[in-house]
Amino acid sequence: MFDRFDIVEAYYLFFCHYHEGQWSDKYRRLSKMSRYFKPKPNLSVETLTENGREIYNNLEISHAN
Repeated sequence: MFDRFDIVEAYYLFFCHYHEGQWSDKYRRLSKMSRYFKPKPNLSVETLTENGREIYNNLEISHAN
């Protein structure tokens, strides 16, 4: 079971890595998230929990071009 922190961290990191510029949907979602989520300074794929990495990897797969 995923916890909401795993989900938010994974999505935040994904949007940081994969937005297509200031006017993209992913950037807009990242900006909205920034209103309520302040990531830890060392947030990276390596610092995600196992569940967080699974969420992140699934996002990469589902959004592959």
